[in-house]
Amino acid sequence: MKVHGTVAEGFEPVREAFLRNFQQLGDRGAAVAVYRDGQRVVDLWGGVRDVDGTEPWERGTAQIVRSATKGVAAAVLLLLHQRGELDLDAPVGAYWPEFKAHGKERLLVRHVLDHRAGVPVLDTPLTPEESLDPARGPQAVAAQAPVWEPGTDHGYHALTYGWLVDELTRRVTGRRAGEWIAAEIAAPLGLDLWLGLPEAQAGRVGRSGRVEGPEPVGGLRTRPKRSVTEAYADPGSLTRRAFAAISPFPDQNEPAHRAAALPATNGIATADALARFYAALIGPVDGVRLFTPETAALARAEQSAGPDRVLVVGTRFGLGYMLHGSASPLLSPDSFGHPGRGGALGFADPASGIAFGYVTNGFRQSVTADPRAQALVRAVRTALAGTA
Repeated sequence: MKVHGTVAEGFEPVREAFLRNFQQLGDRGAAVAVYRDGQRVVDLWGGVRDVDGTEPWERGTAQIVRSATKGVAAAVLLLLHQRGELDLDAPVGAYWPEFKAHGKERLLVRHVLDHRAGVPVLDTPLTPEESLDPARGPQAVAAQAPVWEPGTDHGYHALTYGWLVDELTRRVTGRRAGEWIAAEIAAPLGLDLWLGLPEAQAGRVGRSGRVEGPEPVGGLRTRPKRSVTEAYADPGSLTRRAFAAISPFPDQNEPAHRAAALPATNGIATADALARFYAALIGPVDGVRLFTPETAALARAEQSAGPDRVLVVGTRFGLGYMLHGSASPLLSPDSFGHPGRGGALGFADPASGIAFGYVTNGFRQSVTADPRAQALVRAVRTALAGTA
């Protein structure tokens, strides 16, 4: 097994951890990138492009990043707020009148971002075909009655989050989230990142699939608690229903699915794009900065914490971002970002100036703390200790 790419002096532990992910943790194809103070210090890739193939992973290979998409989508609403076009403390219904149905009149925009909206499920799930229609998801969530009083509790909006963000973006700007991200985030930064994959880029994206791997020695526990296992197994639980808002869940390798824009789950990116995006949230990258310091502080200010009604573990959220905690260990208590179910991870750490991106074609069972991503985060921490 050969690892390709470069690391800056002092970041050799990341290369070593990346190689071990292939040797010990079941990675088939993956890439990791790290920026420090806006400069790339790690750029590594290896393995095969397709989880079930033999073609090598190239530097520009991209993968679907699942819920790591949420961190990019959150930036849309926060940037609109930063520009004075969206009030986080306004009711969603002020921008989207149809959303007021079934007692959602007082549901605030910030509740969408901090997973306190109370609409993580759809009583009538969408089919995979229906989910390709950008109007169907927003219509369904607007017609949904909340399962708890908005603002009073939190629970992960696994799929409905994307429709909420998408329709709010459209109501405010006239563009859907994928179009807005392409023009206002990806283009200025030169990111290989798409929400709605263009046909011309389809050949760069690898096939993903399930992989198995041994438990990491000395690493984090990855076997779920009994309460979590039971919640996923119970068809009536909020957990099962939230992840089944599209049922059956689509094949994410299908071209039609990749070409659609689902801001909760189907962003496609390289590791470098994910890291570069987060670097621009906390500082300039080649002269481009997305968040002001005030917006970056807003993004990572704790809004929700404690038992999550959907994930059935303790979670912490800022505005659109998971925060450092037992469910999603990041680099430090100052970190904010978002994992993708089964593998991908992107985050920023303002305290150290670090921005991190990891993508893989092999999805494991983990929802938040994937052992491969966590091994790389620990290696970054080791590197920082050695370069301090």
